[in-house]
Amino acid sequence: MYVRFDRDTCIGMFQCVAEWDGFEKDEHDGKADLLDAEEVAEDVFEVEVPDDEEFEAKFSARVCPVDAIEVYDDDGEQVV
Repeated sequence: MYVRFDRDTCIGMFQCVAEWDGFEKDEHDGKADLLDAEEVAEDVFEVEVPDDEEFEAKFSARVCPVDAIEVYDDDGEQVV
């Protein structure tokens, strides 16, 4: 499972940070950062989710008010 995060879409509500340790606040930019992620396109980041953090990662995507976070299974199917 992996997370895709569109940082440009992020509006800095930081609800994802409260739900999953995979995100942290960047108060300087007013946006969240996806930790240890690889930039796969301009301002789009992806990271593998550890098995024991899948629930939290999915929840972080569900609470994002602007849908900047997507979660995909290992087959590339979007689950959130």
